[in-house]
Amino acid sequence: MLKKQNRLKNKSAFSATYKNNTYLISESVVLYLGKIKTDENCPTRVGFVVSKKVHKRAVKRNRIKRLMRESLRLVFKENKFDQINKFQSLIFVAREGALDKNFNEINNNILTLLHKTAIKNL
Repeated sequence: MLKKQNRLKNKSAFSATYKNNTYLISESVVLYLGKIKTDENCPTRVGFVVSKKVHKRAVKRNRIKRLMRESLRLVFKENKFDQINKFQSLIFVAREGALDKNFNEINNNILTLLHKTAIKNL
């Protein structure tokens, strides 16, 4: 579970991140990037979205969210990417291909997206 300070909860925060219109796509996950931080003291907030288009059962959608959350928790714990702390908010959106994936495959997709942010220097 992510720390409370790192969770993106408000509808307005989600909307602001989507309006920034900066995103990266992998095989089963899309990463929306928020604005670049001006204040280094505020933590990066992260949200996870799985649409009903992916699967109509909430159990299946929640499983995908748990896998994405755990993957990102490990990234925060190991401080793998300093580039994450550059943004105010991040939103991970699962695509239809995420339903068939196991933890390692979703973890690789998320790490790929985070690596792309480091390469692009957005």
